[in-house]
Amino acid sequence: MNPVDVAGLPVGDGHPPRIMGVLNMSVESNYDPSTWGDVEGAVEHAERMAAEGADIIDVGLQSSNPKNPWQAVDTELERLERALEVLDRADCDAVWSIETRYAEVADEALARGFDMVNDVCGFADPEMPGVCRKHDAAVVKMASPPDIQLPGHLRSIDDCFAALARGGFTEKTIVDPAFGGWYDEKTYEDNWEMFRRLREFRAFNRPMLTATNREDFLGDIADRPETEDQLAVSLAAATMEVERGADIVRTHDVPETADVAAVAHFLGDRRAVETGSGGDDEADVAASELTGVTPREVARNTTIREDDGVDPALATTLTFAAGGFPAEARAELMEIGSEHGLLVAAGDADATVPNDHVDAASDESEGGNGDRPAGEGTFVSGTVAAYEDALPELSGTAGLETLTAAIRGAIDRERL
Repeated sequence: MNPVDVAGLPVGDGHPPRIMGVLNMSVESNYDPSTWGDVEGAVEHAERMAAEGADIIDVGLQSSNPKNPWQAVDTELERLERALEVLDRADCDAVWSIETRYAEVADEALARGFDMVNDVCGFADPEMPGVCRKHDAAVVKMASPPDIQLPGHLRSIDDCFAALARGGFTEKTIVDPAFGGWYDEKTYEDNWEMFRRLREFRAFNRPMLTATNREDFLGDIADRPETEDQLAVSLAAATMEVERGADIVRTHDVPETADVAAVAHFLGDRRAVETGSGGDDEADVAASELTGVTPREVARNTTIREDDGVDPALATTLTFAAGGFPAEARAELMEIGSEHGLLVAAGDADATVPNDHVDAASDESEGGNGDRPAGEGTFVSGTVAAYEDALPELSGTAGLETLTAAIRGAIDRERL
């Protein structure tokens, strides 16, 4: 993941998730706690968010809710004057982001003190990338059709990928998948599917922003239809977003979101990250371990990067835990796994697991002759291709029917 410098704030792999607090200066915005028409109230809100853990303050000049009327560029420019007054008066150490769809507004805001742009129309204004490059400013590109009046009007995850790819990126682009109910055709099910597959957006090799705070598609899961009752579901989602690769979490609830993001980052699945240290030839090289990679995610990476020589089935691993096998079935599983390149760690009270089926750390922890006394569980791990090779034999072995069904289900679920 290529990190991005946002006015001195590093965003991306190797850095903690950043919190973006919302400050709406559009009187038509629907969430009152984050909406301020007056400068004094907006200043106090900005300072409070920064004190509570906001790394970035995102100032909106018009509502992107499709239920609210679209505002032309002149309206945003007029509201920008008040936003600039807030920026000048607020005493807080945070990056300032301008949420706009217009390059003209972004240019004025960046020239007069804002640090970055949050483009909710995803470069629908073709001048936006050039403006951001001119100011060397980071820009969030939200998945959106090429219509400056229709932010986020996309349905499927493939639509969102195509929209993000359209028009390219600047060197400091951050991607936003565009969660939410932008129009009637985008259902809760569409949002749930995109959330489950959120890691696929890492394929762009750019930092990712997520904005799911107090969204109805989360509230529906817990039967919390009212916005004011959706804090808990938003926080649950935020932990999963961090785990799945979000580098910036946009929220109306800064202190609570900052806390859960910190815990998710600290206790989450740690990934090894290395940056170039091998001389000038590797000054810009970065390498990041990916966890929980599925065949579909690998396929997404190879498609975006135009490298069709990689077979997802050869590049991904599935791992299963099972128990209760008859001794004969377990022995067959060990033999089939060895023949087809599956790693099998299994055992019972009277058996040991050979050294070549478990890692060295596990062997050393048990001591002895290099074999590990078996526990009650059985773990099977390998590539999708290895499982597919082994399935005919696995499915023909009595006692392995449940494991075989689980393997088939996982492969079917992830198959493109």
